[in-house]
Amino acid sequence: MSTAETIRVLIADDHPLFRQGVQTMLEMTEDLHCVGEATTGEEAVKLAQELEPDVILMDIRMPGLSGMEAAQRIRAAYPEIRILMLTMFKDDASVLTAMKTGARGYILKDASKDEILRAIRAVASGEAIFSPDVATRVIDYATRTTPAVTAMKDLTPREKEVLSLLIEGASNPDIAAALNLSAKTVANHVSAILNKLEVQDRYGAIRLFKDVRDS
Repeated sequence: MSTAETIRVLIADDHPLFRQGVQTMLEMTEDLHCVGEATTGEEAVKLAQELEPDVILMDIRMPGLSGMEAAQRIRAAYPEIRILMLTMFKDDASVLTAMKTGARGYILKDASKDEILRAIRAVASGEAIFSPDVATRVIDYATRTTPAVTAMKDLTPREKEVLSLLIEGASNPDIAAALNLSAKTVANHVSAILNKLEVQDRYGAIRLFKDVRDS
């Protein structure tokens, strides 16, 4: 932590109204300070290096590099930075993938102001914290298995198309052109695929596909 009094927070989210709301909330506290805002995963990685925040509030799905991929890169390069996922998604795959990136917490955007502030302080102090609904899902998930082949079957037809192009080595712009989709739509599909397959990046998805194919 930067000082004993102030926790420096970076907000990474592509929704301006949400960022503004969180920033206003932080400004009303004495011990929390917003040092910057990122609208993409790439920007979050860049600002993590430049600003050295104590905590990053990270959305899962953002244009370009997903929040999951950004979290993984940040944790690998700057392990002292704590990442708190703040998202609308509470499905098993999203939660477990976030945990694999090294995120210290996972709370939902509909949490109360006090819950969000408490989560930021807890993560900054080294604790792990989850919203009640999320914690329940983690416990439930731990009692069952999800084979890779089942995860593949859970993909939608469009996600399977995107995955097939990923396997061929296509970039997001290549996929957008091939399927006549916007860049943001492709990014969302890629993020959904990674979440469902419980992998951290596209290379993990390719490896998983090869494992299923060869099994």
